Amino acid sequence: MKELGYNLTTHTSKSLHEIPDVEYDFVATMGCGDECPFVRAKRREDWQIPDPKHLEPDEFRKVRDLIEQKVKEMLEKIGA
Repeated sequence: MKELGYNLTTHTSKSLHEIPDVEYDFVATMGCGDECPFVRAKRREDWQIPDPKHLEPDEFRKVRDLIEQKVKEMLEKIGA
């Protein structure tokens, strides 16, 4: 993300127990199917995106860019 100008060094992952218990406008899952934890949402989609964690840099970038594209498309769809 640094190569796109995002400094994520102060960001950390959160447990689902740490996020507010509200109904979100949208939740995207990324290929976990029935094993995904339930988060209340008005709309949800499973994007079937591979986990980039152990991918080579070029493959990681492709997944990163795909996620960016899908997020932008969804923001437009929900009017955010």
